[in-house]
Amino acid sequence: MKRSTIYIALLWLCQVGYAQQQAMFTQYMFNGLVLNPAYAGSHETVSATALAREQWTGIDGAPSTQTFSLHSPVVNQRFALGLVLLHDEIGVTDQTGAYLSYAYRIPVSENIKLSFGLQGGVTFFDARLSEAFENDQVGIDVSESQGNFGFGTYIYSDRFYAGISVPQLLENEFDRDNPDSDSRIVRHYFGTVGYVFDLSRSLKLKPNILVKAVDGAPLEFDVNANFLIHDIVWLGVSWRSFDSFDALVQFQVTPKLQFGYAYDFATTSELRRVNGGSHEFMVNYRFGSNKSRIITPRYF
Repeated sequence: MKRSTIYIALLWLCQVGYAQQQAMFTQYMFNGLVLNPAYAGSHETVSATALAREQWTGIDGAPSTQTFSLHSPVVNQRFALGLVLLHDEIGVTDQTGAYLSYAYRIPVSENIKLSFGLQGGVTFFDARLSEAFENDQVGIDVSESQGNFGFGTYIYSDRFYAGISVPQLLENEFDRDNPDSDSRIVRHYFGTVGYVFDLSRSLKLKPNILVKAVDGAPLEFDVNANFLIHDIVWLGVSWRSFDSFDALVQFQVTPKLQFGYAYDFATTSELRRVNGGSHEFMVNYRFGSNKSRIITPRYF
């Protein structure tokens, strides 16, 4: 196989043992349920989001991620349910997960809600490691499924949000029959915060910060600033530590429908030389006939 594909496979092996495996997203501020189960119901209507990310284009075996999330309030708006489907492929490895979320929301004031969320589900894992090497005896294929659960808290209004979450609490081991294997899920801790400022009648500014902590890896930051023009177009820039500078654009096509796109410029010189950047596409649709419910929370 090509050297770049083998490089991606070895990169994944290092990540599985000691660092991050959970997929990253540039448009995390519009895809909150994937990071935090307490986000469920925050759109105050039935909301569906699909996102596709192609990372490091031009490199064989580069990460490719697709997610679909669906969530809505139920039972007098105090409870909310959500569903997350996730597919993540890198090199010769493939992960597919399905997780259900439950959130209980407490009104703190007229405009502020505090939400506590739980999620549980299963991840199907497949690593065709023998395909990454010419000598089939070097690689050992692994195919397993693992259950997991997580929790989070989320406080928000129509202008502000903050959350803390641990989407996967269990540090499950893969390839448990192999005593030499150190392949396991590493627990991730996420913190998010954002606020919307009025700069003028037609221009708003929304800064967002994502902090990620993972055992065995440096603390990571994703700092973003989005400008909303005439309540229709979002234009934004981001910086992700140790990784990239990013450009974002979102279009509020209708009060219910939103499209988004992000492009990442790698800051690592080695990656810049061999890849064409990363592309991320997002679409969100919010069902329901109550227009005020749809417009107000669309900032997040």
